[in-house]
Amino acid sequence: MIYEFQGYIPVVHESSFVHPLAAVTGNVIIGKNCYVGPGAAIRGDWGQIILEDGVNVQENCTVHMFPGKSITLKESAHVGHGAIIHGANLGRNCLIGMNSVIMDDAEIGDESIVGAMAFVKAETKIPPRSLVVGNPAKVVKEVSDDMITWKAKGTQLYQQLPKECHDTLREVEPLREVPKERKMQEDVYQTLREHFLRKQESHKKQK
Repeated sequence: MIYEFQGYIPVVHESSFVHPLAAVTGNVIIGKNCYVGPGAAIRGDWGQIILEDGVNVQENCTVHMFPGKSITLKESAHVGHGAIIHGANLGRNCLIGMNSVIMDDAEIGDESIVGAMAFVKAETKIPPRSLVVGNPAKVVKEVSDDMITWKAKGTQLYQQLPKECHDTLREVEPLREVPKERKMQEDVYQTLREHFLRKQESHKKQK
């Protein structure tokens, strides 16, 4: 649902997809090829929220802030299921892990990865290319080129998802039995561990 609040109407580019079970309210600007999943709440009631091109905010995420603050989720930022972004700014091509919490005036640097269930305290400044884990969250190492490649591929899937939703998502009555010709979806993306294992196996074969 898209809601006007105090005269502010959200702006959503036509190429983006906001699920009908998400709530986008007030002074929110959503760029191109963005995905907002069911259960997500993006509340621009007290300040402006900008999602630049290619951002995804997945199921049950919350994006909000204290009054008078404005925040930006920069191009290709990737916000995993259940994460909370409260008054924080996200850098370009970063990954926020599932159920993590990013607090007020925190800054997540470009191409950083925040692990699942991490808690980033208010006003924390995370440098670019940082791997961040824990509660409270700490930088444990630099993000490698290979990790960024893995992250970018996952984000690209979400950047394709808006068009697929516009083209094929529709409300239906459920089937009562599984069709015989039903196919499994393709294995087009792996966990980070699987990604590294496959890469190691590929290197072994080449030797």
